[in-house]
Amino acid sequence: MTNHELTAVLGGWEGYRVTCVRRHEVDREHSGADPVIEIELQPCANRVKRCSGCLQEVNAVHDAMVRRVRDLAILDARTILIVPRCRVNCTGCGPKLEHLDWLAPYARVTRRLAQNVVRLCAVLPVQHVADYLGMGWDAVKQIDREHLEEKLGLVDLSGVEVIAMDEFAIQKGHRYATVIVDPTTKRVLWVGRGRGREDVRPFFEQLGAEGRRRLRAVAMDMNGAYEEEDRYQCPLVEIVYDLFHVVAKYGREVIDRVRVDEANRLREDKPACKVVKGARWLLLRNRENIKKQADRIKLSELLAANKRLVAVYVLKDDLKHLWDHRYEGAALRFWKPWRHRAIRSRIEPLKRFARNLEERIGGVLAHCHWPLHTSLLEGINNRIKVIKRMAYGLRDDVYFFLKIRAAFPGNAG
Repeated sequence: MTNHELTAVLGGWEGYRVTCVRRHEVDREHSGADPVIEIELQPCANRVKRCSGCLQEVNAVHDAMVRRVRDLAILDARTILIVPRCRVNCTGCGPKLEHLDWLAPYARVTRRLAQNVVRLCAVLPVQHVADYLGMGWDAVKQIDREHLEEKLGLVDLSGVEVIAMDEFAIQKGHRYATVIVDPTTKRVLWVGRGRGREDVRPFFEQLGAEGRRRLRAVAMDMNGAYEEEDRYQCPLVEIVYDLFHVVAKYGREVIDRVRVDEANRLREDKPACKVVKGARWLLLRNRENIKKQADRIKLSELLAANKRLVAVYVLKDDLKHLWDHRYEGAALRFWKPWRHRAIRSRIEPLKRFARNLEERIGGVLAHCHWPLHTSLLEGINNRIKVIKRMAYGLRDDVYFFLKIRAAFPGNAG
């Protein structure tokens, strides 16, 4: 096999030829390390040298140095290239590294190894990729981060008229971040740490004055900080409360509170108290999602034996139908009797919830003009949880947020 054929089979390192190949065996049983193949490369005499800055052909060489570069494994062995790299003396750019298609300037791994890292990081945690390839955690993360920064670039916010905002837990200890998406294209527009007014302000600054004037509706939960900043930045924007979050708020503030109160009331009756205490998830779940017959029977028996719980459970199911209406007048006619029933229930948590929602009913009725689906925000939050689990131990917010953006590139529709 000729030297040219050997170079083509092993790697095809354009502009270089193989001068020496060495394999170093190791005792895997004791060291756990892989064998190492070292390949010495020498520049071809007739190769065309180009400046990495302007890509112009350059003949003058400023200086040269030898680098050790990782490549994809060959024959189950870690592969190290020993590469002389030269700096050309470009008339326009000055001394610059020579451009190589297969090796980025100052890189310690070849482009194809970097591409392999990126493909693996799309489906595996960084630590698993690092262990599999025998690379450092920081090196793997940096390769993937640089790829995502180059691929995603700056977010194009032109044409955005509707957004949805939501929070998600980023770490233990009630530490949160905010994600902003375009519901039309299902594209993540921005991610930032925190959920206060000042935390989401950078998004509106990035949106610009023209973008803020163009914004017409914002879907969100009943987060007061989000709403205050939205109205401050975009006075004419319409706030739309999300069905999923309003019902979840009802579950926390009404069903949970009534369930605990009833359990305390029944504390002398141990069996009944235990049943009420253990019924949290049955009461919070939608009836159609309860598949087991035993759970259905347990729920029916629980509701039949407790009037307060049956009242808040039935009103929860009824409240969801408020989002079925597509005309504001019809939605308002549905809301008023619901509120009346809640106030007359004499159940304090329910009455308090109804009065608070009455003060912000405009955000609920806005869904008639902007029928935004809750499944989008649910799906995004569920996917973020998976990304967070895959990135356990990650403290690089920029990288984490890039991974979220990459998971939701959006569609053309």
